[in-house]
Amino acid sequence: MPIDVLAAMQATGALKHGHFLYASGRHGDIYLEKFDLLRNPAATVELCAGFAERFRDERIDVVVGPTTGGIILAFETARQLGVKAAYAERASEGSPGREIRRGTTFEPGIRVLVVDDILTTGGSIRETLDALAQHPIEIVAVAVMVNRSAGKTRFGDVPLFALSAHEFASWEASDCPVCAKGIPLTKPGTTGIPAP
Repeated sequence: MPIDVLAAMQATGALKHGHFLYASGRHGDIYLEKFDLLRNPAATVELCAGFAERFRDERIDVVVGPTTGGIILAFETARQLGVKAAYAERASEGSPGREIRRGTTFEPGIRVLVVDDILTTGGSIRETLDALAQHPIEIVAVAVMVNRSAGKTRFGDVPLFALSAHEFASWEASDCPVCAKGIPLTKPGTTGIPAP
């Protein structure tokens, strides 16, 4: 049975309506606050069941996710598949990218599934794939909860699977219809504070 990701986000309060400043600098009227969903274990288990169902017959050995939301999804998906989980963390202070650390090792030839939450530009996934490229493994696929990229984000020949794909409108500040209505701008994410 297909998972209705947006319904789960609506039910957990993760689907927000308002006037938002995105990380890209563009404005929008919808924001997906993944952590409102990921704080809900039952909803997270249900979403990860969608990943597990899709990849159950793909002989996955390890599920890897980037910090931060990807850690939760990787752990739960791995639990449902009965395999190990690993995490791609930010590289040390002042270094770009991500690393597989904390004593994690991979046997040569193991099959890895990379999971993450919301795909827009794919930066954290690319960094995770770069970190995994240092190991003699096979990447089976990348799987995300929501693909917001409108098909623009790809990872070379690595297949991409999304539980849900949605494109939400965004605008440059000068063209933003929500600005024109005088609705205050909010910068969501780690701070959730009003934008300057």
